[in-house]
Parts: sequence; C-alpha cells; structure tokens
Amino acid sequence: MREDSPPRREAGGHPAHFDPELAARELVRGAKPGDVHVRVARPGLREFRRVAPRRLVATRRAMQPRGRVGRVLGALKQALIGEPLATERLVHERLTKVKALAVLSSDALSSSAYATEEILRVLVLAGAAALSLTLPIAFAIALLLVIVATSYRQTIKAYPQGGGSYIVTKDNLGTWPSLVAGSALLIDYVLTVAVSISAGVAAITSALPELGPYAVELAVAFIVLITLVNLRGVRESGTIFALPTYLFIGMAFLMVGLGLARLATEGPADLSAAAGHLPVQEPLTLFLVLRAFASGNAALTGTEAISDGVPAFQPPEWKNARITLTWMAGILGVLFLGISVLALQFAVLPSEQETVVSQLGRLAFGGDSVPYYVFQAATMLILVLAANTSFSDFPRLSYFLARDHFLPYQFQFRGDRLAFSTGILALGLLSGLLVVAFRADTHALIPLYAVGVFVSFTLSQASMVVRWWRRREPGWQHGLPINAVGAVTTGLVAIIIAATKFEHGAWMVIVLLPILVLMLRGINAYYVGVADQLILEPTSKPRLPSPPIVVVPVQGLDRAVARTLAFARSLSERVVAVHVTDDAAAGEALRARWESWSGDVPLVILESPYRALVPPLLAYLDALQQQDPQAPITVVLSEVVPRHFWEYLLQGQVALRLKAALFFRPNTVVVDMPYHLGE
Repeated sequence: MREDSPPRREAGGHPAHFDPELAARELVRGAKPGDVHVRVARPGLREFRRVAPRRLVATRRAMQPRGRVGRVLGALKQALIGEPLATERLVHERLTKVKALAVLSSDALSSSAYATEEILRVLVLAGAAALSLTLPIAFAIALLLVIVATSYRQTIKAYPQGGGSYIVTKDNLGTWPSLVAGSALLIDYVLTVAVSISAGVAAITSALPELGPYAVELAVAFIVLITLVNLRGVRESGTIFALPTYLFIGMAFLMVGLGLARLATEGPADLSAAAGHLPVQEPLTLFLVLRAFASGNAALTGTEAISDGVPAFQPPEWKNARITLTWMAGILGVLFLGISVLALQFAVLPSEQETVVSQLGRLAFGGDSVPYYVFQAATMLILVLAANTSFSDFPRLSYFLARDHFLPYQFQFRGDRLAFSTGILALGLLSGLLVVAFRADTHALIPLYAVGVFVSFTLSQASMVVRWWRRREPGWQHGLPINAVGAVTTGLVAIIIAATKFEHGAWMVIVLLPILVLMLRGINAYYVGVADQLILEPTSKPRLPSPPIVVVPVQGLDRAVARTLAFARSLSERVVAVHVTDDAAAGEALRARWESWSGDVPLVILESPYRALVPPLLAYLDALQQQDPQAPITVVLSEVVPRHFWEYLLQGQVALRLKAALFFRPNTVVVDMPYHLGE
C-alpha cells in the first residue's frame, strides 16, 4: 500500500491498523471540502527505530522493566552490574596492553607467591640436605617458562583471532584431541579460581591469624565479588583489577630488591642450623625431585591466558598480545627466581601458620611494619584477583564450545554488559563448590592443579607443529622447531605431573577428563540429532495439518471463561469445553447453567473419583487425538492475572499446572488467555 492510499477497512467499517512496521494510517480532513489526506503515525517510535523496510531496532526504552516488581529487580540488577551496553559497543570494550597485563596475567604473576613454597614443601620431606635442590628446580621451571612463552608467541601470530588450545587443536588435530584440550582447560580454569582464592585467603590469615576459622566463608565471599565484577564487563573489570596487580608487582620487586640488599650486607643464613631439626620422612630420590618440580610448575599456570584472549586486545590484537605475553613472562620469571633465591639463602621453611612469601616480607620490610602489611594486602589482592584470568577465559572457551555445539547454547549469550554471563556464573558456582569441598586449603588443591594446563599446552604446541609442516607458511623453518621443543617439554612435564601427583589427588582430574570429553561429545550428538530432524530442504513444503481440535478446560462460568471461549471459536469450528470435577452434583449444576448461557460450545464433564485434575484431562486429549491423529490439539487456558504479584499466592495456579503437564505432550499447542483483573 502506498503512503497516500486510503486506509483499508475491516468488516464493520473499522479501519485495519495492522502493519508489521508499526505504521498506523489515519484519515485527516482539512478545512476545505475534499481536503483529505492520510497521515502515517508510528506509535512505536519510542521503543523502536526504523532503519530499513521491515527492519526495526529496539531502543533502550523497549528494554525498560515492566511492573513494580520488574522495576525493583531491574534497579537492583543495574546497581550490581551497571547499565546495559549496546552490541556496537563491543569494539570499544577492548583492553590496552596495560589493562590486559592486569586482567590476563594476574593468574601467572600471582603464582610466584606460592610456587616456591610448593617446591619447598616437597623437598623438606627428604630433610635439610634436599633443600639445596630448590634453585636448580626453580631454574628448570624458569627455562620451561621461556620455552612455553616463546611457543605461544608463535601461536598468537598464527591465530590472531584467538589462539586458545581448543581452537588450535581443532584446526590441526581434529575434534577428539580438541575436546581433550578444551576439557583440560575447563577443569584447570575452575581449579585456578579455587587455588588462587584459597591462596589469597591464606595470605590474609598469615597476617591476621584470628581470621583462620573463617577461611571458607572469606573464599566464597571473594568468589561472589569477582563474579559480580566480571558481570559488569571486560573493560570495567580491567580498570578495577589494574591497581592491585601493579601494586603487587611493585611491592614484590621492592621486597626482592630489599632482600637481595640485605643478603649482600648480612650474608646468607645458616641453612643447616635452621633446617637441621627437620626429620627425614622420605628418602631423596629422583621421584621426589620430580614431584617437587611438578609442584613448582604451578608457576606456569595461566601462561596460555593471553593466547586465549587475543580478541580482547585493542588493534593490532596479535602484536599487542605478543608484547603483553613477553612482559608477563619476564616479570614472572624474575619474581619466581628472586623469591626462590631469597627463600633458600635466608633458610625460610614452609609453615602451617605463615606462608613463605609472608616470612620473606617480614625479613625484607621488617616485622609488623606498614610496608609489610601493604605487601601482604597486595599479595592477597592479586591472588584473589588472579581468579579473574579464569573468569576472562573460561566464558570465552565456553562460548567457542557452545558455538561448535559441544556445550548448551546458553553459553553463547552475552549479558547486559557484553560479557558471557552464563560462563561467568557457571565458573563462579563450580569454583565455589570446590572451595567448600576442600575447605579453602591451597595445599590440598595444588595436587589437582597443573595437570590439565600442561595437557592443553602439549596439544596446542603439537598442533602448531602440524600446522607448520602442512602449510609451510613464511617462517615455518624456525617456527616448527620452537613449537616442537615446546610440545616435547610440556608433554614430558604433563607425564611427570600426572605420575608424581597421581595418588595425591591428580587421579581425580585424570578420571574426570575423559568423562567431560564424553559429555561434550554427547551434547554435540544431541544437537546434531535435533538439527537432522529440523532440517528444511529448499524444495520441501510443510504439510498442512487438519484443522485443530480446540479444548478449553473450565472451572466454572465467568467473564474470563466467556472471553476464552470467544477466542477459541475464532481458531476452529471444533471446540469443546471440559470440566474436571469430583463432585457430580456440582458438575450437573454447571452443565445446566452452561446450556442456558451458550449452546454453541459443548461442555463435557469429566468425573474424577480420585480427585485428580491433570490425568483425566490428558486421557481425554489422547482419546480425542485418536479420532483425528493428524489434527493438532490446541488447549486454550483461561488464566486470571491479579494486579499485585503477592496475589498470585492466593490463586490456585491451575493453569500453571496444566501448562507444565501439556508442555511435553506431542502435537499439542497450549495457548494462554489471560484476564487481567481491573481491566
């Protein structure tokens, strides 16, 4: 219809105002005879913006909550996570290198606060003589860090759209290996949150021992806090986490510098005297040394986070990601080695009451000095906020898995603040349960740690070797050996970690990994089966069903029922009202009233001697279906809607029960006809 054409009219002379583009045509008469024109009004312009024919864009006004309860909940949600952001703002929610170092490197950097202690906790089992192996093990781990970081620099350049282990492995090794990599990382991200939060709480209780009994409660509270912060969006979480990360880096470097200065002036402590009382619980064997090496490799967890999060960087993404990865590896290596040197030279031993880093802080800054408490606060903050690395990468990995139909589609959803809300909430819930189960004990969680991440390291680097060999891209001659070395070394470390930590808890991860892989594959099989049943060929035409059989369950006869029946008659000529009752006299009374009111819709009384409502109605629908198996059964429910939410408690909720029962019945359409009180 042209804009200047007269409005169409329905039967009865009323103008038809239906227009899918929300354009209402009004007949306007001028002052002179014959001066008539049609005015096009768009009543939905405040809620929608027309950008093209049959294309409307919802505005912020359309997103406003409705009703008093909706407005209250909307205000609470906005206070917690902020105002909604439009999708076009996604490109602006990118991270600078400075913020990315805080968001994506906090996990790796914070591990320097407990990696040395985990080495010492194993070596002390063999007595004082074994402690001298601390530095050789630390240097071996630092060398491994260089290998892994160099290898991931290759991956970042090859996959500028995001080079996580799952994507790289899927691209080069296929589906099953990629699911192993993805599952290993999902497990590791959950463990990262649990370990980081527990270590952060340990830093608090080291400085304030009176808070020790509340470790679990503190850990859960921190997880809830970080979950809320991440729901606010990438850019805002980067701003929030930047200050604590750089405060820790500054204080940690200051602590290492002061410690080395004190070491130069006072000399090292007498290790044999300090550790001479240590009982020998296990002999010093190669297996024990490898176990200490495996425990110290917790320092490398989080190294892959930057490779996973390349799309979160500002352009040019891959260059900024490589620079940030180099910064992270350099800072982590210096801090880890510095803390290991100081711990050995000052004969600092693990303690159940105080962490190794806390003891070094006291030596460097002085007992109960203000700098010591600032350092402990910074350590606590970065350990707690280190969980943010997982909150950045777990939702992104979940998105990729959901996009490929290996996780529920809900994991693809971006929330109001452009964050993957489902993944964030799932990670918060799983890590919270893990913290409660292990009582926020870092040392109980560490044996489970690092198995998954080194499995993903190995698959990622092996995938890069395959890519270089197959594609022979520019630079493959030096890229292939770099990634080959990375694949071999991380593969050996994965085997060492699995073997040395197996009986200490790593068996749980090893058992869970194939279960998770099979679960992801099962989800994919379900989605493939659904797609096969729903596929529509270009030449296929849907078969027209028989006219529907419309059933209207009624409890009585009132205005709501009368309007529902009028609507049902507009759907089909085959309409029947059904009344289920356990009182035969009341049913006959309703029939008499029904026939005196309207005779065009038959009323069927279903007596229910067992006082059940739903089963007799379902049985009646089955019997109707047998008369015409091709006809859809349409059940129109009459539902009274109160004016206030609390009045729902006074309703019988019959319609809700029927909808729940009918939802899974095949060939059944359920239509709800609300009658709002006070209309």
